[in-house]
Amino acid sequence: MLNNSLTLENISKRFASRPGSSTQLQVLDNIHLDIAPGEFISIVGASGCGKSTLLRLILGLDEEYDGRILLDGKPIEGTGLERGIVFQDHRLFPWLNVEQNVAVGLKNSPLSAGQKRDTVREHIELVGLQDFIDAYPHQISGGMAQRVAIARGLVNRPSVLLLDEPLGALDALTRARLQGELQNIWVKEKITMILVTHDVDEAVFLGDRVVVMQPNPGRIRRIVDIDLPRSRNRSDSRFIALRDDVLSDFAELH
Repeated sequence: MLNNSLTLENISKRFASRPGSSTQLQVLDNIHLDIAPGEFISIVGASGCGKSTLLRLILGLDEEYDGRILLDGKPIEGTGLERGIVFQDHRLFPWLNVEQNVAVGLKNSPLSAGQKRDTVREHIELVGLQDFIDAYPHQISGGMAQRVAIARGLVNRPSVLLLDEPLGALDALTRARLQGELQNIWVKEKITMILVTHDVDEAVFLGDRVVVMQPNPGRIRRIVDIDLPRSRNRSDSRFIALRDDVLSDFAELH
């Protein structure tokens, strides 16, 4: 098996329909997905189809499910430094500056103090914030704060970076700019990225493949290969055709 490949084998997940109830609500059903090392996977689907739940399972925050999740052929058991995550809310600590917030990602790292400092600064430079290293969250824009969160997610050099709507709260211009920056980071770092988004345009712009999910229960409807060179041009007829192809799934679901 290829190093750092990620495999989801027949994943199903149920929740109690309400606290204390014995009635189970199935939120994921028979999810199977093979992800190659260094691949960028976009997952799209309506609210309630289990996209974020799937990320929680991969991250190891929830171990109550049927099936197996394998990283490099080994079952995932709990959280680990080889998997990072960036949320929609940047979740920065307001009392820490940019450098200190990124350093939080190395809290459990075995690196020496000097190695941690160098690694943190390297990743701050990676996201283009070296001139704001001493700034606090209230002193930077929302887009810059999200770049800090991305640096924090990458600072451990994880094998897999999970992205749970990381650009969803940003204005359109900032979002488009950060999509380009995220793509550049992915190209440079060569790590596996899995993006959950409601934005089909974003999914096609960033992904090697787009996984289309449908709800009740959440399952994979189909997987679309995005065979386009990078960097991608949204006005290109092939891009538009692929975006419209994915959008057609949602028209059928409604």
